Amino acid sequence: MNLYIKNMVCPRCIKAVDQLIKDIPANAVYVRLGEVMIREELNAAQLGKFASNLTSIGFELLDDNLKQQVDRIKTIVIDHIHYKEDEKFPFTEILSTALMREYSVISKLFSQTEGITIEQYVILQKIEKAKELITYKQMNLNEISFKLGYSSAAHLSAQFKKVTGLTPSQFKAQAPHHRKTIDNV
Repeated sequence: MNLYIKNMVCPRCIKAVDQLIKDIPANAVYVRLGEVMIREELNAAQLGKFASNLTSIGFELLDDNLKQQVDRIKTIVIDHIHYKEDEKFPFTEILSTALMREYSVISKLFSQTEGITIEQYVILQKIEKAKELITYKQMNLNEISFKLGYSSAAHLSAQFKKVTGLTPSQFKAQAPHHRKTIDNV
């Protein structure tokens, strides 16, 4: 039985959901970002308890196929931007391969459901990652731009200012740093 869960964005989310599965009790084959595979079918009481427990910690059990697909798109984008090291992000290929659909279909579904394009969502996620890396002060802007797949630090700076209203230097100088949680981008 596969269950799809909204708002799973990090390894801690996986651990939290894994614990909720054990609390039902049920046996998970795997728990991934946005998805759980359980060995046996859950009865209505177990499914209700699981859904309620998910909601109490900020997750949502997805039952609508369109919501599941959009959440899967978001999960793939988040995973590649926030957790893959030094990779380029050809999202048209990554999403088409992962979802086994034409990119144009995926893009249209996402835009109609979310009100922004996948490309805009990718930019928002990259800017949040840039904020994180700027806050840590371990990398300079050139290194950050390379890590996030930008052609130059100037390109990253321009997008950063367009999204946040601040240059990276202005963001770095302000305290506290205003960042969003990944699932609220």
